[in-house]
Amino acid sequence: MIRHIVMFSLLDEAEGKTKAENLAEAAKRAEALRTKVPSLREYSVVTNSPEADATNYDIALICDFDDMKGLSEYQNHPDHKEFGKFICSVRKSRACIDFEV
Repeated sequence: MIRHIVMFSLLDEAEGKTKAENLAEAAKRAEALRTKVPSLREYSVVTNSPEADATNYDIALICDFDDMKGLSEYQNHPDHKEFGKFICSVRKSRACIDFEV
């Protein structure tokens, strides 16, 4: 099984909205992927706790796939690409890791 973890730090303002507004929108859009990508086995969308260090990443997606082929199907899925366009317009930085579990 492959676990894909991707984290984003968001800009304070982007697309005419605050970080909090864009974070809520990013979480909503990310959560919608759960039922649209058949190769997803397990999927979590989490946001940084308001009490946590503000320099932490703001949102993380934790995804499990049977294999790298499943991950590739996810990354190339039209709904994932649409999410990618949005998140790229509001993110400050991104970190990602893919590993076997």
